[in-house]
Amino acid sequence: MPLPRTLETEWLDVLPADDPRAMVSRRDLRLVNRLMFNVALAARRLKAIYPAGCKPRRILDLGAGDGTWMLALARRLARHWPGVEVTLLDRQSLVAGATRESFAALGWKAETATAGVFDYLKTSPAPSDIVIANLFLHHFEEADLSRLLALIAGTTGCFIAVEPRRARFALTMSRFLWAVGCNRVTRHDAVASVRAGFTGDELSASWPQGGRWHLREEPAWPFSHCFVARHVSDGL
Repeated sequence: MPLPRTLETEWLDVLPADDPRAMVSRRDLRLVNRLMFNVALAARRLKAIYPAGCKPRRILDLGAGDGTWMLALARRLARHWPGVEVTLLDRQSLVAGATRESFAALGWKAETATAGVFDYLKTSPAPSDIVIANLFLHHFEEADLSRLLALIAGTTGCFIAVEPRRARFALTMSRFLWAVGCNRVTRHDAVASVRAGFTGDELSASWPQGGRWHLREEPAWPFSHCFVARHVSDGL
């Protein structure tokens, strides 16, 4: 029987950006993403969608944080996808100059946008070929999640989300992050994020009905849950 989905405030979301605990927790998140293999999971799905010789022009990263997760993804894709423009969207301005320079060294152009996701998607001037979200959707209750996915569907032909998998094994393992040196904020938020994560076809059920969308939703080893929505008229 699946665990019930429950949301609680994650501490990193309410701490000031310059709080030392938040700064350490953002560093911890890089390790958590490596342990979850989230960069590899996203890269594999993107390469499967875009055949050899094809590439997107614009990518929008929702809840991008300090931009280092997208940078790690860009390092896997830049050889095949030169000259991509990526927008790093977050409520806080966290992207360091060195991170921007690293994107430029790959031949990618990185821009930042500091705004709430609903406000941005309602006013974004240009559609994105890909919208991507890493460890982001689980912050939303069902009503807001459905509203968010409807806005995403209106601005892109391809959406990929990598989220925590809501499962007993993932919940158990989230309680052992002390063993790899994660601080109290990260340890609290890891447990909260698993409890708010997804399983089964929950994201597919929240995606707007109608339209020619191909949806794929599945667990991904060891701790993640992946969702891909692709508009079939895009010819990919």
